[in-house]
Amino acid sequence: MSTINLLILDDKEENIISLSALLSDIGDVNIISSTDPNEALKICWMKDISIALVDVQMPEINGFEFVSLLKSNSRTSHIMAIMVTAISKEDKYLIRGLESGAVDYLYKPLNPEITIAKVTSFIKQIHIQEEIIQKNIELEQSKKALIQANKDAEQARRSKEFFLANMSHEIRTPINGIMGIVHMLKSSNLTPEQIDWIKRLDNASNSLLLIINDILDISKIDSGMMKIEFEDFDLKALILEVDKIFKLKTTNKNLDFEVILDETLPQYIRFDSLRLQQIIGNFISNSLKFTEKGKISLIVTNVENIGDQYTISFVVRDTGIGIKPEAVEKIFQAFEQGDDGITKKFGGTGLGLAIVKRLSELLGGHVSAKSTYGQGSEFSFVTTIQKVEKSTHEKEKVRLQYTQLPKLNKLNVLVAEDNELNSFMLSHMLQTWSCNVKVVKNGMLALEEFENNTYDLILMDTHMPIMSGFEAIKEIRNHHDPDKQNIPIITISASVLEHEQQAAFEVGADNVIGKPFNPLDLYNKITQTCSLKDENNITF
Repeated sequence: MSTINLLILDDKEENIISLSALLSDIGDVNIISSTDPNEALKICWMKDISIALVDVQMPEINGFEFVSLLKSNSRTSHIMAIMVTAISKEDKYLIRGLESGAVDYLYKPLNPEITIAKVTSFIKQIHIQEEIIQKNIELEQSKKALIQANKDAEQARRSKEFFLANMSHEIRTPINGIMGIVHMLKSSNLTPEQIDWIKRLDNASNSLLLIINDILDISKIDSGMMKIEFEDFDLKALILEVDKIFKLKTTNKNLDFEVILDETLPQYIRFDSLRLQQIIGNFISNSLKFTEKGKISLIVTNVENIGDQYTISFVVRDTGIGIKPEAVEKIFQAFEQGDDGITKKFGGTGLGLAIVKRLSELLGGHVSAKSTYGQGSEFSFVTTIQKVEKSTHEKEKVRLQYTQLPKLNKLNVLVAEDNELNSFMLSHMLQTWSCNVKVVKNGMLALEEFENNTYDLILMDTHMPIMSGFEAIKEIRNHHDPDKQNIPIITISASVLEHEQQAAFEVGADNVIGKPFNPLDLYNKITQTCSLKDENNITF
């Protein structure tokens, strides 16, 4: 504890000596004395006095006046003043002392026990006050540190988001061009050898896109930006789609792939179909990577159902290399794999199962794994899903190449895209649909072309030099000619950040499509945005 400075003010030296002796045994007290009130005031101003024992009857300035002077000065108003008096104990003197600012009275002749007890009590109060002040200081410092930490965290989040947005744009833009060219080549006349090359190129570009999506997904989940969207769909059709996707991949690896469906499963359910397929797909992809012989099984079981609520288990079992017992728990952690040597031999980011675990939690389910090292592994996702009736609005899916789609009635389309590969790919697809196409490389050139010619639709990239797509859209929406002002605009964005896609709508875009896109999705966006005939709108 800190030492308390205590002032004794009495015009008689002998009183100071006796009172000092009485208080000398109290610990943590530094006694300062004076017989002159004016000198005592200076001491209070110069030194950090906490308690003042003040004699009431003194020449020139009495005790009441002295205490009043202390309380009137901000530098000394905190001092606890105790009146020491030999005059009457009448209430009027007591009231006068308290009104002047004193906190207590000591009456002469002093009772040693009462005097020590009162002074000790006030010392304790001062120590408590000091602790409170110190705690408040620490609390204020903690508050400032917390505010700064929040600012730093927000800045880090924004920096991370900015990096992800840039990375997404810079990587997805060329991938979009590559995948677009792959679609174009698939629709051309190829030799069997060339078809094999295209399949390999398609697989490589999809693998790269999967890595990018994994990084973005884990980031969105961590930041609370991952959206879960429930819809009604055919569960068995989704499983069959998974079967078709992985049957080919397992065959290419000389593996057997089987799907076992419980007969009591509901056919139509309400759930997030995209995330369910992502979880199952990640499980199977993981097994596919680590299985060299044998088979991979997908087993979907109805664990129990109460009314329309079904607890369903999705299990993927393989005959792969297995996982060491001590590594099973960490495989669901980000950037972790069962063994350090696995990354060297099999590659991978270690994000797939981490994403599965976090998605399962968002979906109200749970994942688990069990494995026998050297014999195989089993991964399961269990969740509760609502059974629904078949939707009467569900369209039959049609599988077409983009070259087989109905023509778009000679639409005049302005394309603003700074990437040459993407603009080439877009031009080819639009021309395949009988569109008249003009390509420019930035928003400024788009405005000039828009001003001088008539178009039915603008496809606008968001990130371009000189003038961005957003800036160009704002200018278009402020055009003096209502017909030009309301031209349909679809933004083409490589960003997967929701707020950036939302910003496109806020500046005036009618629709948004992300890179890389499927030509069939682009076709549907165009028909929706331009309000073309409903038969042109194809479900894929």
